[in-house]
Amino acid sequence: MKRFKIITMLFIGLLVTVGCDKDFEEINQDPNNPTSVPSDLLLPGIIRAAQNQSNSTFTGGDMGACWAQHFAKVQYNDEARYIPRQSVISGVWSTYYAVVIADADAMYNIAEAEGNSTLMGVALTLQAYGYSFLTDVYGDIPFSEAITGDEGNITPIYDSQQAVYTGIFAMLDQAISLIGAGGSIDGTNDILYGGDAAKWKKFASSLKFRALMRVSGKMNVSSDLQALVTAGNLFGSNDDEAKLIYLDANPSANPLYESIVYGTRGEWKINSAIVDRLAFDGDPRLAVYAGKNDADEYRGKPSGYSDVPNDDYNYTNVSPLGDFYLEPTLPGFFISNAELKFLMAEAAVNGYITGAANDYFIEALNASMEFNEVPSADATAYVSGQFLQSNTATALEQIATQNWIALFSQGVEAWTEWRRTGYPALSPAAEADLNQIPSRYNYPTIENSINKANYEAAVAGQGADNLTTPIWWMN
Repeated sequence: MKRFKIITMLFIGLLVTVGCDKDFEEINQDPNNPTSVPSDLLLPGIIRAAQNQSNSTFTGGDMGACWAQHFAKVQYNDEARYIPRQSVISGVWSTYYAVVIADADAMYNIAEAEGNSTLMGVALTLQAYGYSFLTDVYGDIPFSEAITGDEGNITPIYDSQQAVYTGIFAMLDQAISLIGAGGSIDGTNDILYGGDAAKWKKFASSLKFRALMRVSGKMNVSSDLQALVTAGNLFGSNDDEAKLIYLDANPSANPLYESIVYGTRGEWKINSAIVDRLAFDGDPRLAVYAGKNDADEYRGKPSGYSDVPNDDYNYTNVSPLGDFYLEPTLPGFFISNAELKFLMAEAAVNGYITGAANDYFIEALNASMEFNEVPSADATAYVSGQFLQSNTATALEQIATQNWIALFSQGVEAWTEWRRTGYPALSPAAEADLNQIPSRYNYPTIENSINKANYEAAVAGQGADNLTTPIWWMN
Protein backbone atom coordinates (compact mmCIF):
# COMPACT_ATOMS: atom_id res chain seq x y z
CA MET A 1 0.00 0.00 0.00
CA LYS A 2 2.82 2.43 0.89
CA ARG A 3 4.42 1.82 -2.55
CA PHE A 4 1.10 2.56 -4.28
CA LYS A 5 0.70 5.88 -2.33
CA ILE A 6 4.22 7.00 -3.26
CA ILE A 7 3.60 6.29 -6.97
CA THR A 8 0.25 8.11 -6.79
CA MET A 9 1.83 11.22 -5.20
CA LEU A 10 4.59 11.27 -7.79
CA PHE A 11 2.03 11.05 -10.60
CA ILE A 12 -0.04 13.93 -9.13
CA GLY A 13 3.11 16.00 -8.75
CA LEU A 14 4.01 15.38 -12.38
CA LEU A 15 0.56 16.52 -13.52
CA VAL A 16 0.84 19.72 -11.47
CA THR A 17 4.32 20.43 -12.84
CA VAL A 18 3.25 19.93 -16.42
CA GLY A 19 0.11 21.98 -15.91
CA CYS A 20 2.14 24.93 -14.62
CA ASP A 21 4.62 25.04 -17.51
CA LYS A 22 3.17 27.22 -20.25
CA ASP A 23 4.39 26.30 -23.76
CA PHE A 24 6.28 23.32 -22.30
CA GLU A 25 6.09 21.31 -25.52
CA GLU A 26 7.32 24.16 -27.69
CA ILE A 27 10.23 24.95 -25.34
CA ASN A 28 11.35 21.33 -25.11
CA GLN A 29 11.32 20.40 -28.79
CA ASP A 30 14.76 19.42 -30.06
CA PRO A 31 15.34 21.24 -33.36
CA ASN A 32 17.91 18.60 -34.34
CA ASN A 33 15.38 15.75 -33.97
CA PRO A 34 12.17 16.87 -35.70
CA THR A 35 8.96 14.89 -35.22
CA SER A 36 8.37 14.87 -39.00
CA VAL A 37 10.70 14.96 -41.97
CA PRO A 38 10.51 16.56 -45.40
CA SER A 39 8.90 14.17 -47.84
CA ASP A 40 11.91 13.82 -50.13
CA LEU A 41 14.08 12.48 -47.30
CA LEU A 42 12.09 9.24 -47.55
CA LEU A 43 12.89 8.84 -51.24
CA PRO A 44 16.36 7.21 -51.16
CA GLY A 45 15.35 4.64 -48.55
CA ILE A 46 12.34 3.53 -50.59
CA ILE A 47 14.37 3.22 -53.79
CA ARG A 48 17.17 1.27 -52.13
CA ALA A 49 14.84 -1.04 -50.22
CA ALA A 50 13.03 -2.04 -53.42
CA GLN A 51 16.19 -2.67 -55.40
CA ASN A 52 18.17 -4.35 -52.63
CA GLN A 53 15.33 -6.80 -52.05
CA SER A 54 14.56 -7.60 -55.69
CA ASN A 55 18.25 -7.83 -56.68
CA SER A 56 19.49 -9.84 -53.72
CA THR A 57 21.11 -13.14 -54.61
CA PHE A 58 18.44 -14.93 -52.58
CA THR A 59 15.47 -13.22 -54.25
CA GLY A 60 16.61 -12.03 -57.66
CA GLY A 61 19.22 -14.75 -57.96
CA ASP A 62 17.73 -17.93 -56.47
CA MET A 63 14.01 -17.21 -56.97
CA GLY A 64 14.34 -15.20 -60.15
CA ALA A 65 17.38 -15.68 -62.34
CA CYS A 66 17.70 -19.40 -61.50
CA TRP A 67 14.00 -19.98 -62.25
CA ALA A 68 14.34 -17.99 -65.51
CA GLN A 69 17.43 -20.11 -66.25
CA HIS A 70 19.85 -17.21 -66.51
CA PHE A 71 21.80 -18.29 -63.41
CA ALA A 72 22.66 -21.75 -62.12
CA LYS A 73 24.33 -22.86 -58.91
CA VAL A 74 27.10 -25.36 -58.40
CA GLN A 75 26.28 -25.68 -54.70
CA TYR A 76 23.36 -24.94 -52.33
CA ASN A 77 20.79 -25.82 -54.97
CA ASP A 78 17.56 -26.04 -52.96
CA GLU A 79 16.07 -22.85 -54.40
CA ALA A 80 17.20 -23.74 -57.92
CA ARG A 81 15.33 -27.04 -57.44
CA TYR A 82 12.21 -25.13 -56.33
CA ILE A 83 12.58 -25.43 -52.57
CA PRO A 84 12.69 -21.76 -51.55
CA ARG A 85 13.55 -20.49 -48.09
CA GLN A 86 10.43 -19.33 -46.32
CA SER A 87 12.44 -16.60 -44.60
CA VAL A 88 13.24 -15.08 -48.00
CA ILE A 89 9.61 -15.27 -49.11
CA SER A 90 8.58 -13.53 -45.89
CA GLY A 91 11.31 -10.94 -46.39
CA VAL A 92 9.97 -9.98 -49.82
CA TRP A 93 6.47 -9.52 -48.38
CA SER A 94 7.58 -7.52 -45.33
CA THR A 95 10.08 -5.31 -47.17
CA TYR A 96 7.66 -4.30 -49.87
CA TYR A 97 4.74 -3.69 -47.52
CA ALA A 98 6.52 -2.24 -44.49
CA VAL A 99 9.17 -0.19 -46.28
CA VAL A 100 8.47 0.40 -49.97
CA ILE A 101 4.69 0.79 -49.88
CA ALA A 102 4.24 2.14 -46.34
CA ASP A 103 7.05 4.68 -46.65
CA ALA A 104 5.83 5.75 -50.08
CA ASP A 105 2.38 6.25 -48.58
CA ALA A 106 3.88 8.35 -45.78
CA MET A 107 5.87 10.31 -48.38
CA TYR A 108 2.67 11.00 -50.31
CA ASN A 109 0.88 12.32 -47.19
CA ILE A 110 3.78 14.56 -46.18
CA ALA A 111 4.17 15.87 -49.74
CA GLU A 112 0.45 16.61 -49.82
CA ALA A 113 0.78 18.66 -46.63
CA GLU A 114 3.75 20.45 -48.21
CA GLY A 115 1.73 21.21 -51.34
CA ASN A 116 4.29 19.36 -53.47
CA SER A 117 2.32 17.73 -56.28
CA THR A 118 5.43 16.39 -58.01
CA LEU A 119 6.60 14.44 -54.97
CA MET A 120 3.06 13.14 -54.46
CA GLY A 121 3.28 11.72 -57.99
CA VAL A 122 6.71 10.23 -57.30
CA ALA A 123 5.36 8.55 -54.16
CA LEU A 124 2.43 7.08 -56.08
CA THR A 125 4.79 5.76 -58.77
CA LEU A 126 6.83 3.91 -56.15
CA GLN A 127 3.71 2.58 -54.43
CA ALA A 128 2.40 1.31 -57.76
CA TYR A 129 5.73 -0.38 -58.45
CA GLY A 130 5.65 -2.02 -55.01
CA TYR A 131 2.15 -3.39 -55.49
CA SER A 132 2.93 -4.60 -59.01
CA PHE A 133 6.01 -6.45 -57.76
CA LEU A 134 4.04 -8.13 -54.97
CA THR A 135 1.03 -9.14 -57.04
CA ASP A 136 3.25 -10.50 -59.81
CA VAL A 137 5.00 -12.88 -57.43
CA TYR A 138 2.14 -13.80 -55.06
CA GLY A 139 -1.07 -13.22 -57.06
CA ASP A 140 -3.98 -11.96 -54.93
CA ILE A 141 -2.64 -9.66 -52.20
CA PRO A 142 -3.84 -7.08 -49.67
CA PHE A 143 -4.36 -3.79 -51.50
CA SER A 144 -7.48 -1.83 -50.55
CA GLU A 145 -6.85 -2.40 -46.81
CA ALA A 146 -3.08 -2.75 -46.91
CA ILE A 147 -2.28 0.76 -45.67
CA THR A 148 -5.04 1.95 -43.36
CA GLY A 149 -4.61 4.15 -40.31
CA ASP A 150 -1.54 5.15 -38.34
CA GLU A 151 -1.17 1.72 -36.75
CA GLY A 152 -1.74 -0.25 -39.96
CA ASN A 153 -3.98 -3.26 -40.34
CA ILE A 154 -2.69 -6.74 -39.55
CA THR A 155 -5.81 -8.47 -40.94
CA PRO A 156 -6.43 -6.87 -44.35
CA ILE A 157 -8.53 -8.58 -46.98
CA TYR A 158 -6.80 -9.95 -50.05
CA ASP A 159 -7.89 -8.25 -53.25
CA SER A 160 -8.07 -10.16 -56.51
CA GLN A 161 -5.15 -9.59 -58.83
CA GLN A 162 -7.48 -7.96 -61.33
CA ALA A 163 -8.61 -5.49 -58.65
CA VAL A 164 -5.00 -4.82 -57.65
CA TYR A 165 -4.05 -4.04 -61.23
CA THR A 166 -7.06 -1.76 -61.61
CA GLY A 167 -5.83 0.11 -58.54
CA ILE A 168 -2.28 0.26 -59.91
CA PHE A 169 -3.52 1.84 -63.14
CA ALA A 170 -5.43 4.47 -61.15
CA MET A 171 -2.34 5.22 -59.05
CA LEU A 172 -0.18 5.67 -62.13
CA ASP A 173 -2.75 7.85 -63.88
CA GLN A 174 -2.79 10.11 -60.83
CA ALA A 175 1.01 10.07 -60.63
CA ILE A 176 1.38 11.09 -64.28
CA SER A 177 -1.03 14.00 -63.77
CA LEU A 178 0.70 15.19 -60.57
CA ILE A 179 4.35 15.02 -61.61
CA GLY A 180 5.36 18.45 -62.88
CA ALA A 181 2.11 20.08 -61.73
CA GLY A 182 3.80 21.91 -58.84
CA GLY A 183 6.65 21.53 -56.40
CA SER A 184 10.03 19.99 -57.06
CA ILE A 185 12.34 17.13 -56.12
CA ASP A 186 15.55 17.65 -54.15
CA GLY A 187 18.26 16.37 -56.48
CA THR A 188 20.46 15.22 -53.60
CA ASN A 189 17.80 12.85 -52.28
CA ASP A 190 16.64 11.68 -55.69
CA ILE A 191 19.12 8.85 -56.25
CA LEU A 192 17.23 7.72 -59.35
CA TYR A 193 16.95 10.87 -61.49
CA GLY A 194 18.71 13.67 -59.60
CA GLY A 195 15.54 15.74 -59.29
CA ASP A 196 14.43 15.51 -62.94
CA ALA A 197 10.62 15.50 -62.76
CA ALA A 198 10.24 14.88 -66.50
CA LYS A 199 12.08 11.57 -66.17
CA TRP A 200 9.90 10.54 -63.24
CA LYS A 201 6.88 11.11 -65.48
CA LYS A 202 8.50 8.86 -68.08
CA PHE A 203 9.06 6.24 -65.38
CA ALA A 204 5.40 6.35 -64.33
CA SER A 205 4.23 6.19 -67.96
CA SER A 206 6.58 3.35 -68.92
CA LEU A 207 5.67 1.41 -65.78
CA LYS A 208 1.99 1.73 -66.71
CA PHE A 209 2.77 0.47 -70.23
CA ARG A 210 4.43 -2.63 -68.76
CA ALA A 211 1.56 -3.19 -66.32
CA LEU A 212 -0.98 -2.95 -69.14
CA MET A 213 0.96 -5.46 -71.22
CA ARG A 214 1.15 -7.81 -68.27
CA VAL A 215 -2.63 -8.10 -68.18
CA SER A 216 -3.16 -7.76 -71.94
CA GLY A 217 -4.18 -11.40 -72.18
CA LYS A 218 -7.03 -10.80 -69.72
CA MET A 219 -8.18 -7.22 -70.37
CA ASN A 220 -8.72 -4.94 -73.35
CA VAL A 221 -5.86 -2.49 -72.95
CA SER A 222 -5.36 -1.22 -76.50
CA SER A 223 -6.77 2.29 -76.02
CA ASP A 224 -4.79 2.83 -72.82
CA LEU A 225 -1.56 1.69 -74.46
CA GLN A 226 -2.10 3.94 -77.46
CA ALA A 227 -2.84 6.88 -75.18
CA LEU A 228 0.56 6.44 -73.55
CA VAL A 229 2.27 6.34 -76.95
CA THR A 230 0.38 9.43 -78.12
CA ALA A 231 1.21 11.37 -74.95
CA GLY A 232 4.92 11.00 -75.72
CA ASN A 233 6.09 10.45 -72.15
CA LEU A 234 7.60 6.97 -72.53
CA PHE A 235 11.34 6.30 -72.34
CA GLY A 236 13.13 7.74 -75.34
CA SER A 237 16.59 6.34 -74.62
CA ASN A 238 18.64 4.50 -72.03
CA ASP A 239 19.19 7.83 -70.29
CA ASP A 240 15.51 7.81 -69.29
CA GLU A 241 15.21 4.30 -67.87
CA ALA A 242 14.44 3.75 -64.20
CA LYS A 243 17.57 2.28 -62.66
CA LEU A 244 19.47 2.73 -59.42
CA ILE A 245 23.19 3.04 -60.07
CA TYR A 246 24.83 1.52 -57.03
CA LEU A 247 27.93 2.88 -55.35
CA ASP A 248 31.37 1.30 -55.68
CA ALA A 249 31.80 -0.07 -52.16
CA ASN A 250 30.04 -2.32 -49.66
CA PRO A 251 27.41 -1.86 -48.16
CA SER A 252 25.99 0.35 -50.92
CA ALA A 253 27.12 -1.74 -53.89
CA ASN A 254 25.01 -3.97 -56.11
CA PRO A 255 23.85 -7.07 -54.18
CA LEU A 256 25.43 -9.41 -56.75
CA TYR A 257 28.82 -7.84 -56.09
CA GLU A 258 28.29 -7.86 -52.34
CA SER A 259 27.46 -11.58 -52.25
CA ILE A 260 29.63 -13.03 -55.00
CA VAL A 261 32.73 -10.82 -54.95
CA TYR A 262 32.84 -9.10 -51.56
CA GLY A 263 31.23 -12.06 -49.81
CA THR A 264 33.23 -14.64 -51.84
CA ARG A 265 30.09 -16.67 -52.58
CA GLY A 266 30.98 -18.00 -56.02
CA GLU A 267 28.27 -20.66 -56.29
CA TRP A 268 26.16 -18.44 -58.58
CA LYS A 269 27.18 -19.27 -62.15
CA ILE A 270 25.67 -18.90 -65.62
CA ASN A 271 22.99 -21.28 -66.84
CA SER A 272 23.50 -23.50 -69.87
CA ALA A 273 20.10 -22.43 -71.26
CA ILE A 274 21.26 -18.87 -71.95
CA VAL A 275 24.83 -19.85 -72.86
CA ASP A 276 23.55 -22.28 -75.48
CA ARG A 277 21.08 -19.74 -76.86
CA LEU A 278 23.64 -16.96 -77.18
CA ALA A 279 26.32 -19.25 -78.60
CA PHE A 280 23.94 -20.68 -81.23
CA ASP A 281 22.92 -17.17 -82.32
CA GLY A 282 26.45 -15.78 -82.32
CA ASP A 283 25.23 -13.15 -79.88
CA PRO A 284 28.05 -10.82 -78.73
CA ARG A 285 26.41 -10.43 -75.31
CA LEU A 286 27.71 -13.88 -74.36
CA ALA A 287 31.16 -12.43 -73.64
CA VAL A 288 29.51 -9.86 -71.36
CA TYR A 289 27.12 -12.18 -69.55
CA ALA A 290 29.69 -14.91 -68.84
CA GLY A 291 33.35 -15.35 -68.05
CA LYS A 292 35.33 -18.33 -69.28
CA ASN A 293 35.87 -21.50 -67.29
CA ASP A 294 39.17 -23.20 -66.48
CA ALA A 295 39.29 -24.62 -70.02
CA ASP A 296 38.98 -21.12 -71.51
CA GLU A 297 35.42 -21.83 -72.69
CA TYR A 298 31.96 -20.47 -72.08
CA ARG A 299 30.18 -23.31 -70.31
CA GLY A 300 26.90 -23.13 -68.45
CA LYS A 301 25.31 -25.51 -65.99
CA PRO A 302 21.78 -26.87 -66.42
CA SER A 303 19.33 -25.97 -63.67
CA GLY A 304 19.22 -28.28 -60.68
CA TYR A 305 21.38 -31.29 -59.89
CA SER A 306 22.75 -31.99 -56.46
CA ASP A 307 24.30 -29.57 -54.03
CA VAL A 308 27.65 -31.34 -53.89
CA PRO A 309 30.15 -30.13 -56.51
CA ASN A 310 31.28 -32.90 -58.81
CA ASP A 311 33.44 -33.43 -61.86
CA ASP A 312 30.59 -32.55 -64.21
CA TYR A 313 29.66 -29.12 -62.81
CA ASN A 314 31.87 -27.46 -60.23
CA TYR A 315 33.35 -24.12 -59.27
CA THR A 316 36.03 -24.13 -61.97
CA ASN A 317 34.55 -25.87 -65.00
CA VAL A 318 31.33 -23.82 -65.10
CA SER A 319 31.58 -20.25 -66.33
CA PRO A 320 31.13 -17.50 -63.76
CA LEU A 321 29.01 -14.44 -64.39
CA GLY A 322 30.81 -11.93 -66.55
CA ASP A 323 32.90 -9.20 -64.93
CA PHE A 324 30.41 -6.56 -66.12
CA TYR A 325 27.70 -8.18 -63.99
CA LEU A 326 29.94 -8.36 -60.94
CA GLU A 327 30.76 -4.66 -60.89
CA PRO A 328 29.72 -2.94 -57.65
CA THR A 329 28.07 -0.13 -59.65
CA LEU A 330 25.92 -2.42 -61.81
CA PRO A 331 22.47 -0.77 -61.88
CA GLY A 332 19.37 -2.26 -60.34
CA PHE A 333 16.38 -1.82 -62.65
CA PHE A 334 12.79 -0.88 -61.98
CA ILE A 335 12.23 -0.99 -65.76
CA SER A 336 14.71 -0.69 -68.62
CA ASN A 337 14.42 1.02 -71.97
CA ALA A 338 15.11 -2.27 -73.74
CA GLU A 339 12.24 -4.01 -71.95
CA LEU A 340 9.85 -1.18 -72.74
CA LYS A 341 10.74 -1.26 -76.45
CA PHE A 342 10.29 -5.04 -76.64
CA LEU A 343 6.85 -4.61 -75.08
CA MET A 344 6.05 -1.89 -77.60
CA ALA A 345 7.10 -4.24 -80.40
CA GLU A 346 4.76 -6.88 -78.99
CA ALA A 347 1.94 -4.36 -78.69
CA ALA A 348 2.46 -3.27 -82.30
CA VAL A 349 2.43 -6.88 -83.56
CA ASN A 350 -0.88 -7.40 -81.76
CA GLY A 351 -2.33 -4.19 -83.17
CA TYR A 352 -2.62 -2.47 -79.80
CA ILE A 353 -0.55 0.57 -80.81
CA THR A 354 0.55 2.32 -83.96
CA GLY A 355 4.13 2.21 -85.23
CA ALA A 356 6.27 -0.41 -86.94
CA ALA A 357 6.84 -3.43 -84.71
CA ASN A 358 10.21 -4.12 -86.31
CA ASP A 359 11.40 -0.60 -85.55
CA TYR A 360 10.58 -1.02 -81.87
CA PHE A 361 12.26 -4.45 -81.95
CA ILE A 362 15.50 -3.09 -83.40
CA GLU A 363 15.44 -0.17 -80.99
CA ALA A 364 15.14 -2.63 -78.11
CA LEU A 365 18.07 -4.71 -79.36
CA ASN A 366 20.23 -1.62 -79.73
CA ALA A 367 19.27 -0.47 -76.22
CA SER A 368 20.39 -3.82 -74.80
CA MET A 369 23.66 -3.72 -76.74
CA GLU A 370 24.31 -0.19 -75.53
CA PHE A 371 23.68 -1.06 -71.88
CA ASN A 372 25.96 -4.09 -72.10
CA GLU A 373 28.70 -1.98 -73.70
CA VAL A 374 29.02 -4.34 -76.64
CA PRO A 375 31.58 -2.94 -79.13
CA SER A 376 29.71 -1.03 -81.83
CA ALA A 377 31.00 -3.15 -84.70
CA ASP A 378 29.88 -6.37 -82.99
CA ALA A 379 26.53 -4.87 -82.05
CA THR A 380 25.88 -3.60 -85.56
CA ALA A 381 26.83 -6.92 -87.12
CA TYR A 382 24.43 -8.79 -84.85
CA VAL A 383 21.50 -6.38 -84.93
CA SER A 384 21.65 -5.92 -88.71
CA GLY A 385 20.83 -9.60 -89.10
CA GLN A 386 17.72 -9.40 -86.90
CA PHE A 387 14.19 -8.70 -88.12
CA LEU A 388 10.73 -9.82 -87.18
CA GLN A 389 9.05 -12.53 -89.21
CA SER A 390 5.69 -11.70 -90.79
CA ASN A 391 3.93 -14.57 -89.03
CA THR A 392 2.40 -13.15 -85.84
CA ALA A 393 3.10 -16.16 -83.61
CA THR A 394 6.71 -16.36 -84.79
CA ALA A 395 7.22 -12.62 -84.29
CA LEU A 396 5.84 -12.79 -80.75
CA GLU A 397 8.20 -15.66 -79.94
CA GLN A 398 11.14 -13.66 -81.33
CA ILE A 399 10.26 -10.63 -79.22
CA ALA A 400 9.72 -12.61 -76.02
CA THR A 401 12.94 -14.57 -76.46
CA GLN A 402 14.98 -11.44 -77.05
CA ASN A 403 13.35 -9.76 -74.08
CA TRP A 404 14.30 -12.78 -71.95
CA ILE A 405 17.90 -12.42 -73.12
CA ALA A 406 17.97 -8.67 -72.44
CA LEU A 407 16.56 -9.14 -68.93
CA PHE A 408 19.71 -11.01 -67.85
CA SER A 409 20.42 -10.43 -64.13
CA GLN A 410 17.00 -8.78 -63.66
CA GLY A 411 15.99 -12.06 -62.09
CA VAL A 412 12.42 -11.65 -60.89
CA GLU A 413 11.41 -9.63 -63.95
CA ALA A 414 12.97 -12.19 -66.31
CA TRP A 415 11.07 -15.00 -64.56
CA THR A 416 7.86 -12.94 -64.60
CA GLU A 417 8.03 -12.19 -68.32
CA TRP A 418 8.81 -15.83 -69.02
CA ARG A 419 5.71 -16.83 -67.04
CA ARG A 420 3.64 -14.38 -69.08
CA THR A 421 4.84 -15.37 -72.54
CA GLY A 422 6.15 -18.92 -72.17
CA TYR A 423 9.18 -18.09 -74.34
CA PRO A 424 11.75 -19.40 -74.74
CA ALA A 425 10.82 -23.02 -74.12
CA LEU A 426 12.46 -24.02 -70.83
CA SER A 427 12.51 -27.42 -69.12
CA PRO A 428 12.13 -27.79 -65.34
CA ALA A 429 15.29 -28.13 -63.29
CA ALA A 430 16.90 -31.56 -62.97
CA GLU A 431 16.30 -33.37 -59.68
CA ALA A 432 13.67 -30.75 -58.88
CA ASP A 433 11.14 -30.91 -56.09
CA LEU A 434 8.40 -30.01 -58.62
CA ASN A 435 7.67 -31.15 -62.15
CA GLN A 436 7.32 -27.59 -63.46
CA ILE A 437 8.94 -24.19 -63.09
CA PRO A 438 7.21 -22.24 -60.29
CA SER A 439 4.32 -19.95 -61.17
CA ARG A 440 4.40 -17.87 -57.98
CA TYR A 441 5.71 -17.56 -54.45
CA ASN A 442 3.61 -19.08 -51.70
CA TYR A 443 2.33 -16.65 -49.08
CA PRO A 444 4.42 -16.08 -45.94
CA THR A 445 3.55 -18.76 -43.39
CA ILE A 446 2.65 -16.14 -40.77
CA GLU A 447 -0.32 -15.03 -42.87
CA ASN A 448 -2.10 -18.30 -42.07
CA SER A 449 -1.76 -17.42 -38.40
CA ILE A 450 -2.36 -13.71 -37.98
CA ASN A 451 -4.70 -13.22 -40.95
CA LYS A 452 -6.19 -16.69 -41.21
CA ALA A 453 -9.71 -15.87 -42.41
CA ASN A 454 -8.56 -13.58 -45.20
CA TYR A 455 -5.70 -15.89 -46.13
CA GLU A 456 -8.12 -18.80 -46.47
CA ALA A 457 -10.50 -16.70 -48.56
CA ALA A 458 -7.65 -15.79 -50.91
CA VAL A 459 -6.59 -19.42 -51.28
CA ALA A 460 -10.19 -20.47 -51.92
CA GLY A 461 -10.44 -17.91 -54.71
CA GLN A 462 -7.01 -18.20 -56.29
CA GLY A 463 -6.15 -21.83 -55.70
CA ALA A 464 -3.89 -23.84 -53.46
CA ASP A 465 -1.12 -21.85 -51.78
CA ASN A 466 1.73 -23.57 -53.56
CA LEU A 467 4.40 -22.67 -56.10
CA THR A 468 2.61 -24.18 -59.09
CA THR A 469 -0.77 -22.45 -58.81
CA PRO A 470 -1.04 -20.03 -61.76
CA ILE A 471 -1.88 -16.44 -60.96
CA TRP A 472 -4.72 -14.56 -62.72
CA TRP A 473 -2.84 -13.10 -65.69
CA MET A 474 -1.27 -16.49 -66.43
CA ASN A 475 -4.61 -18.27 -66.89
